[in-house]
Amino acid sequence: MMYDGTRVSGLIVPRIRQWIPAPRFRGDRLRGMTGMDGPSELMSPKFLPRLRVGPPPWMAFAGMTAVARRAAATEAGRLEKTPSFPRKRESTSPDESRNPQLEYKGNVVALSGGIGGAKLALGLSRIVPGEQLVIVANTGDDFEHLGLHISPDLDTLMYTLAGLANLEAGWGRAGETWTFMAALERLGGESWFLLGDGDLATHVERTRRLAAGEALSAITADFCRRLGVAPRLLPMSDQPVRTVVRTPEGELDFQRWFVEHRCEPVVRSLRFIGIEDALPHPQWVREVAHPDTGAIVICPSNPFISIDPILALPGVKEALCNAPAPVIAVSPIIGGDSVKGPTAKMMREFGRPVAAHAVAAHYADLIDGYVLDEADATEEDRIAVPCLTTATLMREESDKVRLAGEVLRFAETLRPG
Repeated sequence: MMYDGTRVSGLIVPRIRQWIPAPRFRGDRLRGMTGMDGPSELMSPKFLPRLRVGPPPWMAFAGMTAVARRAAATEAGRLEKTPSFPRKRESTSPDESRNPQLEYKGNVVALSGGIGGAKLALGLSRIVPGEQLVIVANTGDDFEHLGLHISPDLDTLMYTLAGLANLEAGWGRAGETWTFMAALERLGGESWFLLGDGDLATHVERTRRLAAGEALSAITADFCRRLGVAPRLLPMSDQPVRTVVRTPEGELDFQRWFVEHRCEPVVRSLRFIGIEDALPHPQWVREVAHPDTGAIVICPSNPFISIDPILALPGVKEALCNAPAPVIAVSPIIGGDSVKGPTAKMMREFGRPVAAHAVAAHYADLIDGYVLDEADATEEDRIAVPCLTTATLMREESDKVRLAGEVLRFAETLRPG
């Protein structure tokens, strides 16, 4: 199938305080959702300053079909403010750990690629308890290298959720050593794709178990259990899909283009080998259709190489269109550029404006709401679905938790009732 541009010991004594149930924000003309200092303010009236629910006047009827098909959804109001013990966090700041956290009553499905998606996935995992959060990882980036099965996006998500990720690099494990790579290079082996010693163990064990007949999803679930990852992390499919980049000089396997060639060749189009024969993993497809699912989130990953392979799986777009929960995409573009990675470069090469509204248009037939950065607020009127304008840059864990909470609250306003 061709896509032309078109991818924690100790005794904890909770502080006594009054817990106020979350207000339920409904209606067609709600405003708000900025001016927040952190997760502890998610339920305060302050939570409501620039949310535009509903399209601009010239698009008065846009999105009505999406609302109508969700008329049978369960009652809204899944977020409430409750005291909770601090969970394992990236930061050990005492001030952060004392902040009350949200507990989300309902399931959430998140579609994600690697770095940017993993940040929001971590924020969601701080709010949505355990297996109520289902994270679907792109595996179009998977490839075979040195006889090993490498799953870059899946591993980035797993390491991030386990607190093992190298946050500076955005990939691999923290505190990694490189004995293997040094020895390999000395012997003349391929060294363009770096495999740290700890990371190497993941790939060796995964490859061994795949060769023994285990499914990628089962191996991932076992790895996550052993590493203490509470959400359900699933590959998009147990069947192999491989992204190929078509350039003026010919086709390149994705990792060759992305890593070895540093994304330099111009991208003409993408091809997802094996997509016609692959099936989306049934666990996450069931969650998409489940009445207890309160939100489906498309994380701020590259839409062409991270999200499109998931959407291209047979039946996925139809499942999202018929889902009882609102589908919300978070823009990977901030102020006319991508935070990291080749998203902006690819948009230019596909002849599209590097703008938040262009990503919204890419998802136009699937989404019920769109989250864009404050720097792009002027683009709201060019987007045909309800918008939330907020700070989307996630530098610290507090940013990730805040944004995740805002996305979930936004989803509540888009549910009928």
